[in-house]
Amino acid sequence: MPRMQVYLPQDLYDQVKGRGLPASELLQAAVRAEVRRQALLEEGDRYLGELVAEVGEPTADEVARAEVMVERLARRSRSRSRSRSREAG
Repeated sequence: MPRMQVYLPQDLYDQVKGRGLPASELLQAAVRAEVRRQALLEEGDRYLGELVAEVGEPTADEVARAEVMVERLARRSRSRSRSRSREAG
C-alpha cells in the first residue's frame, strides 16, 4: 500500500494521539467520503445538464416554487433534528 505524508494542525494531532485513534483508518474513511461526495455532485450536475437539455432552463416562477419547497424541507429537517436532540438529551 502506498504511503503518504499528512500534516495536521497541532490540536488535531494532539487529539488523535491522546485518544489513540487510528490516524490511517480515519484518513482513508475521510478521503473515501470526500471522493464519494464529489462523485455524487458530479453525477447531479450531469443529470441536471441532461434535464436542461431535455426540457430547457426553469422559469423564474419554477425556480421560486423550488426555493419555497427547499426552505420548507429544510425547516422540517431542522425541526426533526431538534426533536431528536431533545429526546436524546
